[in-house]
Amino acid sequence: MEHWKRTIERANRFFMQGELVDAREAYLQALALAQVLFERWADADEAVAACVISHHNLADLHLRLNQPEESAEYLCAIHQRLLQTMQDPRLPQALREAALRQSSKTYVELLNFISEHGEYPRTHRLLHINVASPAPHHHGVH
Repeated sequence: MEHWKRTIERANRFFMQGELVDAREAYLQALALAQVLFERWADADEAVAACVISHHNLADLHLRLNQPEESAEYLCAIHQRLLQTMQDPRLPQALREAALRQSSKTYVELLNFISEHGEYPRTHRLLHINVASPAPHHHGVH
């Protein structure tokens, strides 16, 4: 966790200084760490948050680079990962529940992105698949 935090902080500093190539490299390192540790992190909420933050930072970076389609890919990738995590019975319940909690955030980010930048093929597919066939895990969750 500490290594991921330091990597994200370094990436954020590069981003704030306008060093976008270095920022992208560090964000990609942070994302790789978050993905490797996703199922191994002791705290499920932290594991899911690290993955979400890593994807959303890369999405922001690509917007800054005027690459909205790349940005859409990262936003879709994390939302899809959370949906898959929620439905995977072999994963720990705590991780599945953390994914459910964070999925509302990733969904809102996607909707905000679309309202500002329009739809892209992947955003369209992802959102319309989910609307057309709601996943069974939504039933009875309060």
